[in-house]
Amino acid sequence: MLYAKGKATSSTEAVRGITTTASEKKTKSKRNGKMSSTKGKKKTEVAPACSIPHAPDSLITADFDKTRSKLLTINTPLPREKKSLKNPCVFYWMQRDVRTSDNWALLFAQSLAVQNQVPLRVVYALPPPPSENATEGQDGSPPDPAQMTMTERHGIFLLDGLQVVAKELSSSQVPFDVICPTSREAVGETVHSHCTSLSHNALAVVCDMSPLRLPRQYTEDQAAPLFEQADVPLYQVDAHNIVPVWIASPKREVGARTLRPKINNVFADYCTQFPHFTGNDHIEDGATPKNEYDWEKLKEYLNLDDSIAHIPSMKAGHEAAMERFQAFCSSPQHGLRNFDSLRNDPNFPSVCSNLSPWINYGHVSFQRLALDVRALKKHPNGTAAYIEEGVVRRELSDNYVYYTRDDYDSLCGAADWARESLELHATDEREYLYTWKELEKGRTHDDLWNAAQLQLVHEGTLHGFLRMYWAKKVLEWTVSPSYALATAQYFNDRYAYDGNDPNGFVGVGWSIMGVHDMGWKERPVFGKIRFMNYAGCMRKFQVKTFVARYKGAAENAVQATKRVRDEKLSGKKRKA
Repeated sequence: MLYAKGKATSSTEAVRGITTTASEKKTKSKRNGKMSSTKGKKKTEVAPACSIPHAPDSLITADFDKTRSKLLTINTPLPREKKSLKNPCVFYWMQRDVRTSDNWALLFAQSLAVQNQVPLRVVYALPPPPSENATEGQDGSPPDPAQMTMTERHGIFLLDGLQVVAKELSSSQVPFDVICPTSREAVGETVHSHCTSLSHNALAVVCDMSPLRLPRQYTEDQAAPLFEQADVPLYQVDAHNIVPVWIASPKREVGARTLRPKINNVFADYCTQFPHFTGNDHIEDGATPKNEYDWEKLKEYLNLDDSIAHIPSMKAGHEAAMERFQAFCSSPQHGLRNFDSLRNDPNFPSVCSNLSPWINYGHVSFQRLALDVRALKKHPNGTAAYIEEGVVRRELSDNYVYYTRDDYDSLCGAADWARESLELHATDEREYLYTWKELEKGRTHDDLWNAAQLQLVHEGTLHGFLRMYWAKKVLEWTVSPSYALATAQYFNDRYAYDGNDPNGFVGVGWSIMGVHDMGWKERPVFGKIRFMNYAGCMRKFQVKTFVARYKGAAENAVQATKRVRDEKLSGKKRKA
């Protein structure tokens, strides 16, 4: 999900460095000198590459930047010798980036396989369901989505994407192994055992990078020590961000204004064309693997929650994503042409590319989208705004989650000013008070909020601008900031196809606890958190037009208003 945070800025100016090509950058450097040495300007800080252990230079080819990699097995930098192993190979442990196109992690694994003249294999470990059912919080807040079984909405989209990848890998003669760990505590061990078995013994393993807590536990905490003990190097490659998260910044950034110049400074070095994925072409007489699975059994393993159904129109895979992207770029009326001016109006849904679910599930690389949209050389304002959201804002979210591993989904992850302000106003009286179950059904006095909630529940998406208003009202209408944060994250992660993603955690965090924002005029309930109201939305777009699209939104508001009025007349005070 992409959030239009803060005040509207000139997108063209904001990403001028990003939309400058490498050749243009060199020309400007010759004419004006280096930007970092310009008089009166502070040199842009970039994460020192030497502080990150990368894959050794001896393994790096001309078309791969070693700083995209991070060595997770510090004492085991080099692949094993294949002569001492039976059935040697190189594994790519696919997690976040579920695609064969434009995938730096897969390409690096392929390079290692070619260098050692061994087969490439790909493994995907399905996320194990939790061992226990999640329960409500002590304050009555909704269960933690991370501790719940996956919804059918997410699970089918995940499995459909894996089926696409299985076919693509088969056509490239690459075996694809889908494995089912017995528990979340056993993911790393299961992957390690699979990759070091006698039937396919890894010289090296490459994994992609997710900043989320569970994937990091699987790779960094569970798998890396086991691979280290087995003398098998585990290389992590950031295939999701254009500028690797550990290179963009060595710390958690305050906001877009501090990360943007750092990304601008190196963007041209990283936003390069991808090499071709050739799979196992280097293996003579290689058999074509079938990569066939009983997908129904895998679905049973996930134990999906069918109360939140998949939406049939959501077609998974890289090809489906690129079809949407091409429609976005070529639309004669909306899309890229008017993205800069209409993206915050929910009455024009086709103005946005709506690709965040495919980006979230790794079906498409934003680097591919950035390369292609710049190559069009059309609609400069729309292009600049699109890249600002897709690069600076999206990579800012990864930065926050990566450097806030334990607290990105709690009030502990807020800045001191925001947390203290929210605590100060936590007991302020609320004019309206709802439980999360009432909110889930879109039964508030606010027809616009109801419509936004119904869009999320029934369509699996929520317009970016409305998401901010939606989350801020959850803060305003629930019993406490912690309850509000848990509620908004629950709705987002359970219903949205782009939920359980750094952009989602940061988007909700921006709205409720001021992540990447600044303090505003203090007011009840919100404290110094930025305020949004219905009147402000009416000034931006035709609210009634949007509300009319969702049956029940206006009717629910009338009923809720009557109920609240009757309670006030009777002197009854609502309890959360």
